[in-house]
Amino acid sequence: MSKITTVGNTGKDVRSDCQVTLELTDSGAIEIILKSKVAKLFGESIEQQCREMLAFFEVKSACMAIEDAGALPFVIAARIEAAICQSTGSNKQYLPPMLPENEYATSRERLRRSRLYLPGNTPKLMLNAGIHMSDGIILDLEDSVAPARKDEARMLVRNALRQVNFYGSERMVRINQLPRGLGDLEYIVPHNVNLVLVPKVETAAQIIAVDEKIAALLPDGAPPVWLMPIIESALGVINAYDIATASSNVVAIAIGLEDYTADLGAERTAAGRESFHARNVLVNAARAAGIQAIDSVFSDVGDMDALARVVDESRSLGFDGMGCIHPRQIAVIHKHYAPTEKQLEKAKRIVLAFHEAEARGLGVVSLGSKMIDPPVVKRAQKMIELAVAAGILAADWRE
Repeated sequence: MSKITTVGNTGKDVRSDCQVTLELTDSGAIEIILKSKVAKLFGESIEQQCREMLAFFEVKSACMAIEDAGALPFVIAARIEAAICQSTGSNKQYLPPMLPENEYATSRERLRRSRLYLPGNTPKLMLNAGIHMSDGIILDLEDSVAPARKDEARMLVRNALRQVNFYGSERMVRINQLPRGLGDLEYIVPHNVNLVLVPKVETAAQIIAVDEKIAALLPDGAPPVWLMPIIESALGVINAYDIATASSNVVAIAIGLEDYTADLGAERTAAGRESFHARNVLVNAARAAGIQAIDSVFSDVGDMDALARVVDESRSLGFDGMGCIHPRQIAVIHKHYAPTEKQLEKAKRIVLAFHEAEARGLGVVSLGSKMIDPPVVKRAQKMIELAVAAGILAADWRE
């Protein structure tokens, strides 16, 4: 009996994707059946791609049907590969070329005010995500991907890392909860992912396992892959500092409030009283570890005023950024994590006074008749650094 495998997506609302149905046969030639609105323009190249990939995986007799909704070659390749691997059990990977503009690394201290979540099995949302200029783009393999589609999503995310222009945004992937997430790493680490988000972390041992797996997969001379554990349970909150210090590659620690409140048996509210303790613990753990603290997402994509209030509160608690689920949230998040003009002017006066005192060999800093304590100077310096990094203030502002 022949085996039939179907992967990908089809339907009236599907764009930039395709559905591939593969039937392995015992004899006969390769048959390609293509249904595409762009068949006149690209039908020949799509069929050639199918035949090349079938040959790569040594499939000699099969019928492949493709229903195409404007998918780019890297998407078609991921769908064909998934169909073949599910049908044959092959572990080979068919890699599209890496775009030169995707071969950049990111620093551990870079801004992470915003990170835009994108479902890892929906290519139409990936293609132009970089133009929204979020600090990070997350290709998600976890909650946004149906369990039956996780294997094919791995291949699509891998191909996106190689073929989609992120325009300088940090290239992030949220893997699945361990132990499955360790398998995800094989599809993303060799392909210049900048940062891996690890969901539902409860112990330092989980981060150590991810770090060791990444080290085994990284090509020689490759830059480090940063880690961002996500705390989503009461146990994770209790172990937050151990998690934050589990690896030198941990650059930030995030909180996921939907799962956390569910673990508590509490309802997530706009006031946030039920998560106030956890958020404070996470910020303290991050500061003690010398890394960034990242807040949860705000789910109402239509209420920008409420989002602004949430970001203001988040910043007041000490968070450095938060997740977002729609591009329209990015500008609001960037604006409200930035210092106000009044705050920035005060910080500049404090820093200038500090440098003047330092140049004069004075042990104390004063602004007018008021003495400035060292923690105040440190906070002002951090605010200046943030403003320079965000492009709000020129690096040579003192000149």
